Amino acid sequence: MTERLDMAIKIKIMAGTKSKRARKRHVQQELFRHGGKRKGAGRKPKGRRAGAPHQKRDDFNARHPLHVVMRVVPAVGNMRRRELYKAMREATITAAMRERFRIVHISLQRTHVHMLVEAKDKLALARGMQGFQISAARNINTVLRPDPYRRRRGSVFADRYHVEVITSPTQAHRALSYVINNWRKHREDQQGLAKTWLVDPFSTGILFPDWIEMAERDWMWPMRPTYDPLVVRRPESWLLKEGWKLIGTISARTVPSKRP
Repeated sequence: MTERLDMAIKIKIMAGTKSKRARKRHVQQELFRHGGKRKGAGRKPKGRRAGAPHQKRDDFNARHPLHVVMRVVPAVGNMRRRELYKAMREATITAAMRERFRIVHISLQRTHVHMLVEAKDKLALARGMQGFQISAARNINTVLRPDPYRRRRGSVFADRYHVEVITSPTQAHRALSYVINNWRKHREDQQGLAKTWLVDPFSTGILFPDWIEMAERDWMWPMRPTYDPLVVRRPESWLLKEGWKLIGTISARTVPSKRP
């Protein structure tokens, strides 16, 4: 009887050992993975990034005007359309209410916007540009709505805007001519009805009082009486008021060759 009991205990122990060896070890699965390479992550290659690089802005004095360039995303399409012109005009009205940030001239091209601005300091420039871009983007997205009940969502302006500080009469002369005559550089003056225009209706050229052509007796503005120009402020900096005149006059027929 005792031998049978001992044999039963040995069999039970051996069976328990086998079952322990056969049991698989539990490994806790990782629920979330942090870090690692993700598709589309990281800095974009230099050649593929839109706008100005993310570097510290140059310091400037309040007496120095600025040439600002903003590029729009491809989804917005051609900026030289009547409905987008009206949207940008509403944004210029909002910007004209600011005192520390002033848009003096602006021109709308197909894929970008040129502006001559004056700002009290870097903070005034940053806040003024932020407010202007937000207002313009809201208006443009309203125009480009997919249906009457929804406003378009998404970016309007690509990356950062480019800023060039104007410090001399030569720079001011070139910048003025470049901004308000920029349509001729892109040959917008050679298509359709635009061939009869002397100044670009998608710019503030009509508000520039010092065209050399103003002295021509038979010269007339080609704009309709109902034309509403973009709203800008008069310049306060000496460079944009008088300084540029030291270099010479500005013609509405000038074709800018390159960015100043």
